[in-house]
Amino acid sequence: MANNSILVVGGGFAGITAALEAAEVGYDVTIVETNPYLGGRVAQLNQYFPKLCPPSCGLEIQFQRIKNNPRVRFYTMAEVASVSGGPGAYEVKIKQRPRHVNERCTACGECEKAAKTTVPNEFEFGLCQRKAVYKTHGFAFPFRYVLDPAGVPAEELEAIQAACPYEAIDLAEGEKVFDLTVGSIVYATGWKPYDLKNLDNLGSGKLKNVVSNMQMERLASPSGPTNGQILRPSDHKAPKRIAFVQCAGSRDQNHLNYCSYICCMASLKHVAYIRKNNPDAKVVIYYIDLRTPGRYDKFKKRILADEHLSLVKGKVAKIVEDKHKNPVVTVENAVTGIKSDETFDLVVLATGMQPTMAGQKVPASVLDEDGFVLGAEDKGVVAAGCAKSPLDVMKTAQSGTGAALKAIQNVVGR
Repeated sequence: MANNSILVVGGGFAGITAALEAAEVGYDVTIVETNPYLGGRVAQLNQYFPKLCPPSCGLEIQFQRIKNNPRVRFYTMAEVASVSGGPGAYEVKIKQRPRHVNERCTACGECEKAAKTTVPNEFEFGLCQRKAVYKTHGFAFPFRYVLDPAGVPAEELEAIQAACPYEAIDLAEGEKVFDLTVGSIVYATGWKPYDLKNLDNLGSGKLKNVVSNMQMERLASPSGPTNGQILRPSDHKAPKRIAFVQCAGSRDQNHLNYCSYICCMASLKHVAYIRKNNPDAKVVIYYIDLRTPGRYDKFKKRILADEHLSLVKGKVAKIVEDKHKNPVVTVENAVTGIKSDETFDLVVLATGMQPTMAGQKVPASVLDEDGFVLGAEDKGVVAAGCAKSPLDVMKTAQSGTGAALKAIQNVVGR
């Protein structure tokens, strides 16, 4: 007899949408997410299109739907280890890393006060440090701390455990391995920013005042490392001259062959962030083409009307820094043919969307040459969201709904 339950791999916007749409019409769904929280990349944004909402706006509604639906189960800090069987009867092995903080946690923060060891904060893309025991962000779901004991002295771990008034710290917790049987699988594994280390000519991520577009999102976020003030990482001063470098690693046969769809819009959105922070800042966008699909064209026209914004059609050849850690951009203007070196206070690289699964082996699915999940719907496997192709949040949600329908069709048709 076929199994009618559905596994959703990935707990970002696409995965949550797919899971809820299937669960709310009567199917049991399990979400497996590798991060300590649900929400994916959307949780790291300052605002998202089309209404420029903060991420909590859409995600908190989704989290309430999960809480209220007994057909949805989820596991964070977990991943699919193996898949066997076939459509209607997949046998899936799940591995879950220890969180070391159990359900008694109220996120009171006493454990964090007792911690001393710090490491780069992954959620903030390394723009600041975090403690060994931490809460990823203010509206994290589940709303619980995480303890990363790697490299932490035993006496500090004991102090962290002793500081918790609810006995929520479990230092002895180990990895869990368990099996699921499902009828269909949705891969909604999302995307990752293209690694700046690969961009040798643009500083390889080593120039202090050259940041990625996702780092800009965190700089502009009220919950970010600078409390929403866009400041230079080197000296925490407000930049007066900012450059955006489009297609940083995208549309390039040496990096990402494809257009990441939303990067141009993201940079225009960032200009709006800058204007709110610093009305007098001068901004230059270096671009190949400005692509603003569909309804976003009106937004582009509004931003381009900014008298302090300049557009230069041209490919940036390299970025270095001067003795004051100011980025120096070498670019050839494709219209005039003039090559020049321009100095800025801050440079933002519009790095592309690389599928999270790029370079990895995905059980029971098919990856294309770029790492996007093609899926195999005839075999009960469906791809959703940015695991399938670069998308904005709105289209990601639509993709999640479509994936739920295909997953249901796969199990019903068995």
